[in-house]
Amino acid sequence: MKSSVSVECGLTQDMKDANIITLYKNKAPRMFTLLYITSLAICLSGQPLHSQLKGENYSTKYICSLPGLPGPGGLPGDRGPPGPHGYTGIPGRDGRDGRKGEKGEKGNAGLRGKIGSAGQPGEKGAQGEPGKKGPTGLGGAKGDVGSVGPAGPKGDKGERGKTGLPGVCRCGKIVLKSAFSVGITTSYPEERIPIIFNKVLFNEGGHYNPSNGKFTCAIPGIYYFSYDITLANKHLAIGLVHNGKFRIKTFDANTGNHDVASGSTVIFLQPEDEVWLEIFYTDQNGLFADPTWADSLFSGFLLYVDPDYLDVLSDDDEL
Repeated sequence: MKSSVSVECGLTQDMKDANIITLYKNKAPRMFTLLYITSLAICLSGQPLHSQLKGENYSTKYICSLPGLPGPGGLPGDRGPPGPHGYTGIPGRDGRDGRKGEKGEKGNAGLRGKIGSAGQPGEKGAQGEPGKKGPTGLGGAKGDVGSVGPAGPKGDKGERGKTGLPGVCRCGKIVLKSAFSVGITTSYPEERIPIIFNKVLFNEGGHYNPSNGKFTCAIPGIYYFSYDITLANKHLAIGLVHNGKFRIKTFDANTGNHDVASGSTVIFLQPEDEVWLEIFYTDQNGLFADPTWADSLFSGFLLYVDPDYLDVLSDDDEL
């Protein structure tokens, strides 16, 4: 009769495995699977070897119970002794910068440092506002007399002074003269510029300038001016000019023959006043001159001197 043997497969071990699974079911599910497979392999491989030791008629009965459901957790055990200190972990990452702290109190002034080397000059700044006027300094030494400056412009005529005491007549001793008479040696002069009468017949005082054709007053008073112009082949539009303004104008039409145009006037002149003749219309310059038989003349002379000017000369003569 065959004996049957019931072999229990590590019941105590299964309970331990169950406890282990209970303790680590939340932490190591892969360990639970490994332990389960290991227990089953031990149970199946160990029983045939045991049956061979009993003989051929020995009936082997496989009893291999699978692990049951995990049981409830046991009561916490006593606290074990402290374990050894673990290895120092890797330093963590730097934390974020903290908030800016409040401003601290002002510290004591530090020691004065050494004076550094001079820097390069900066750009010139804007001119500042004028400062307050300082006290007047002492007068300097009198300088040398400078050179005489140019004559200033002619001033306005002053008021007539009071009548002086009767003086001694010196009229016979003061004789002022100014007169001229000039001709021209060329025909048909240019228009709108002074006609240059270059043939001087008379020039008392030298007040007529034959280089520019102008008479310049040197003695204030009343003057008489006249002109007698021969014309040929063209009309003649001529006038007498005083300081750039025409005082008289005459026009003579050419009739195919030679003719004479004339004009005269009386003018009061001040010193530096200028008088000349001028053609005032384009292509009306029929002035003709021929030294052999025809002349064109311009003349002028002083009639009488300004009395105020004579008084000044008399006073200067007494001095």
